[in-house]
Amino acid sequence: MPENSKTFSSSASELSRVTTSVLHTYGSVAFPLAAAFIALQVIIPTFYAETTGLSLTTIGLVLLAARLWDLFTDPIVGTLSDRTPARFGKRKAWMVMATPIIMLATWQLFVPPADADWTHLLVWTFLIYVGGTMAIVPMNAWSAELSSDYDERSRISGTRAGYGLLGTIVALLLTALASGETNELQQPLRWIALMAIATLAITATLTALRVPDRSPTALPDNTLKAALKLLRTPGPFRQLLVSFLFNSVGNAIPATLFLLYVAYVLQVPEMAGKLLFMYFLCAAISVPFWIKLAKYFGKHQTWIFAILLTCVFFCAAPFLSYETRTVFYAIVLFTGITAGADLVLPVAIKADLIEWDEYSNGYKRPGVFFAIWGTTTKLAFGLAIGIAFPLLEFAGFSTGTAKTGSANAEEVSTASGIIALAFLYGGPSIFFKILASWLMRGYPITRTEHERIRNALQERKTTTESTQEREQPAG
Repeated sequence: MPENSKTFSSSASELSRVTTSVLHTYGSVAFPLAAAFIALQVIIPTFYAETTGLSLTTIGLVLLAARLWDLFTDPIVGTLSDRTPARFGKRKAWMVMATPIIMLATWQLFVPPADADWTHLLVWTFLIYVGGTMAIVPMNAWSAELSSDYDERSRISGTRAGYGLLGTIVALLLTALASGETNELQQPLRWIALMAIATLAITATLTALRVPDRSPTALPDNTLKAALKLLRTPGPFRQLLVSFLFNSVGNAIPATLFLLYVAYVLQVPEMAGKLLFMYFLCAAISVPFWIKLAKYFGKHQTWIFAILLTCVFFCAAPFLSYETRTVFYAIVLFTGITAGADLVLPVAIKADLIEWDEYSNGYKRPGVFFAIWGTTTKLAFGLAIGIAFPLLEFAGFSTGTAKTGSANAEEVSTASGIIALAFLYGGPSIFFKILASWLMRGYPITRTEHERIRNALQERKTTTESTQEREQPAG
């Protein structure tokens, strides 16, 4: 065990069930953040391609550059939040600072001026990602600190995911109210911006006032160096992180291409908003089911099952067209159900590694852990758009006016471009998800192992306290 660290074991308060009031107050912040970021990931790329004259390659590279910057900001924010004095609230202080940044960047990005160019897209995307990092990384660490119980963490992540899905659904419902053409998304984006800004101001304030935030940390002298060592060392942290990266790439590519796929492959652009709404509604409804399933079969086993089930449903996606569009509607429904597992279980699995790290390495550093986690998520979406959009343009795909039931694909793009879009939407996702599930085989931190680690930490704490009492001088 490192000499320069202290060991903090879970207190009785950490092991207790989180009250309903605290649970929902904490989870509510996910509503505006999810509404803003689903629009940023799914709608903004297509909106800027249709309305600004920027090429697909330019948009892809700009958004990738903004995402890659998070490789630096995420670890910095995670480290600083771990080191923030507890009297300020290690996590809530960062959320409060991030709120005005996210609000301003959301408005500028979602309601751009008529002459917006690539610099406008780059600056405000960069700022919304920085603000998002300042809020989301500490809040993820906060979730692990609210309780250290194996199943209670599923409940915490499930509640937060539920609010996030609600924000996503409302944002997509606002999008569905548009006419359905990809070049008529300006008004829905304005509605989403106003909703996200107003609800973020309310929920962030309530969370800062009502949710406890006093958990101690135990950090190495060189936090970033120790984190890099953690990445280099084989173990459950690296196993989970790599699996999560591949699964996230498998999710990010079809998410990035969804609007284009529906408009140009299926040729039903008016259905895009409705299908997205159905997808996330199914995800939201399925969250309690996945939490209950994980309680019986274990979190990582349930997650693997959901990943493989998604692959089965997704096999037909590269081969569909206007005539077989109803098959895609079924795919959206069933993959929406499996998406609920992706939203809840990996985060809950990740939280259990806080105790593993404390037991194995002597550190308690949830901020750094979730910073690396957040970087992985953002890298996956950045790579998806940075790779997919240029490949589409190289294959001859270009945006235009997608006509419902158009007989000639060439009316909106070249035939090779349409084929490339269909393949990129479905093929890589299956590959990356199968790889992710394969890498998760034999994951060691089960419920039994986590309970053993917690008991060992408690025993270590008791022994340390007894030794300190014996060594105290009499009188």
